[in-house]
Amino acid sequence: MAKKGKRYQEIAKKVDKMKLYTPEEALDLVFETKSAKFTETVELAFRLGVDPRHADQQVRGTVVLPHGTGKTIKILVITSGDKIDEALKAGADYAGDDEYITKIQGGWLDFDLVIATPDMMPKLGKLGKLLGTKGLMPNPKSGTVTTDVAKTVDEFKKGKLAFKVDKLGSIHVPIGKVNFDKEKITENFKTVVDQIIKLKPDASKGQYLRTVAISLTMGPGIKIDPLLVNSYVSK
Repeated sequence: MAKKGKRYQEIAKKVDKMKLYTPEEALDLVFETKSAKFTETVELAFRLGVDPRHADQQVRGTVVLPHGTGKTIKILVITSGDKIDEALKAGADYAGDDEYITKIQGGWLDFDLVIATPDMMPKLGKLGKLLGTKGLMPNPKSGTVTTDVAKTVDEFKKGKLAFKVDKLGSIHVPIGKVNFDKEKITENFKTVVDQIIKLKPDASKGQYLRTVAISLTMGPGIKIDPLLVNSYVSK
């Protein structure tokens, strides 16, 4: 394991690894854990009381952050005809059909998100293994398979996020940058948590939010008491 730098170690002393902080305390403390020279991302991590091996316990969805993520994402739209121009006018970085499928087969991956129209999904099937392993395969449940490409591109450019529970029952979501003010981070925090709570599967028994933690890209994790999160979001 790589040894952490002195600066990180000093900052880490501010965080009690054994303590479960209130959401208010954690949202204050995260701003005190800056250790990088670049503008770090504020990240939320959840471990859920679900077994992702079962289809009825999958947690997958989208959320529109009120204040965006602070990151400019590159969007590729796989479509055809007039919708190519619609996508580009809405702000897509790339839009097209077979030419981009061929480029991806050749190893090109200079994008953060793929949106596709339903008619193009059969063609994208050949890229399932390549895009799927990187979490880039368009999916109706994540809002990335659509006939309204202009609206979808606009939403994702403004801060819409797609998320999915991993095989360990965890979800990681960026909720802004450390140069956001606390109010914006707090509103984004509440929006994400509220959406994940709403997506609790009926098959999930017992405690749903097992662990919740907030951190900066290069900072220590700050554990939040999961039993206090629901009431905080409801305020």
